[in-house]
Amino acid sequence: MKQSKEEQKKATIRKLTEVARVYFSDQGYADASMEDMVKEAGLTRGALYHHFGSKEGLFHAVLEMVQTEVAERVETEAAKSEDMWEQLLLGCHAFVSAAIESPNRRIMLIDGPSVLGWETWRKMNQQNSMRLLHDQLQLMKEYGYLKPVSITSLTHLLSGAMNEAILWVCQMPDQQQALVEATSSLTLMLEGFKAK
Repeated sequence: MKQSKEEQKKATIRKLTEVARVYFSDQGYADASMEDMVKEAGLTRGALYHHFGSKEGLFHAVLEMVQTEVAERVETEAAKSEDMWEQLLLGCHAFVSAAIESPNRRIMLIDGPSVLGWETWRKMNQQNSMRLLHDQLQLMKEYGYLKPVSITSLTHLLSGAMNEAILWVCQMPDQQQALVEATSSLTLMLEGFKAK
């Protein structure tokens, strides 16, 4: 059966973003060649410009895809428990674990802010993982799980701490050990906000 124009468009966008994700992850934004990406995708440079406007537009789409996937992973992990406190810990640990994976870390935390600018990157982060974190903390506060605290400030504090921990883990020779240390420290930090 012949694809409709809309199906062809979606397939083209999906193909380009999937190929670009590999290039941006492996080579970084600056070194990823648009010519190589479109050639591997079996498309033309014109298709890239038509759908994304520029290399930066393509990167923006890839980062959105990565952010969405990480947020979905956070939700999936958090849903494995019915206990709100456990949901928070599982979600935070899932975020850190997903972000340090090589297909994600360079795109999310290194090139993301530098290519798109800090404000654009923060807005995308707030629409995905930070939104989930905020909603979970707000619910926990309403049910009395947390000490009196500003949920907005706590969300930013925890998000910043996790992003910094991810960058630190990625620089360590033994990343698995560093991940264990980071998530253990994160758990201890969160315990400080727990209502007794």
